Amino acid sequence: MRFLTVVVLLTVLTLLPSAPSAAAQNADASAQENAAKAKAVLDQAIQALGGPAYLNVKNMEQSGRTYTLFHGQSEGAGVLFWRFVEAPDKERIELTKQRDIAYVYRGDEGYEITYKGTTEQEPKALAAYLRRRQHSLDWVLRHWINEPGTALLYEGATIAVDKPADRVSVINSKNDSVTLYIDSTTHLPIKTSFEWRDPADRLRNTEEEVFDAYRMTDGVMTPYSLTRFYNGEMTNQRFLNTVKYNQTLNEAMFDAKATYDPAHLPTKKK
Repeated sequence: MRFLTVVVLLTVLTLLPSAPSAAAQNADASAQENAAKAKAVLDQAIQALGGPAYLNVKNMEQSGRTYTLFHGQSEGAGVLFWRFVEAPDKERIELTKQRDIAYVYRGDEGYEITYKGTTEQEPKALAAYLRRRQHSLDWVLRHWINEPGTALLYEGATIAVDKPADRVSVINSKNDSVTLYIDSTTHLPIKTSFEWRDPADRLRNTEEEVFDAYRMTDGVMTPYSLTRFYNGEMTNQRFLNTVKYNQTLNEAMFDAKATYDPAHLPTKKK
């Protein structure tokens, strides 16, 4: 009888869930503390950007000059541009003084408009645009951090663009991540960085964007200087002249449909 009692007791103890070890409890507490620190840094950044005014931006207008660079050197005197953004995923960019070249993005669609007409944007260029948009500062702060399954990781103090900064990585439910560098003094974002693997050659690439020359505009702290890097090389610079938020935009500017196929242009008349 005593033997049977021991067997039953051992069986019950085996079925009971084991208590977490002290090391596991400490690790879990440390992870929670780290996530709380990361959230605090991001909350400070959002407040520095304008708080509710920043989060509730409905649309934006910009004008300025953009420069394309190759191996860090400008390829020309720059091009005038006008940019219109309607949250969450509509955008129109007009180029040149005559504004006769335009790119329209609506959801996952992209179009190029010239004197010839409108055509769907080349797939590689569209993929690059969508990748930048989905990893942009605004997209991360307005979308990623509110999505289920998103994790925040505080990676400590560092130096970014010669400024003391706090480094925070935001990891979404698809295990995709963006690292934000937040100025330790002003709490404004200094830089974003993300990596992606090219499906063609399977090599990893790093894209970064640097923000500078902040000004308060319509209640939103706005960087008037933006620089992009691709694998460590500067590829684009934009200097803004004017910025406006929450204006009345004509929805027609985001309407676009292909009117010609550049691969099948009509033959010239002799």
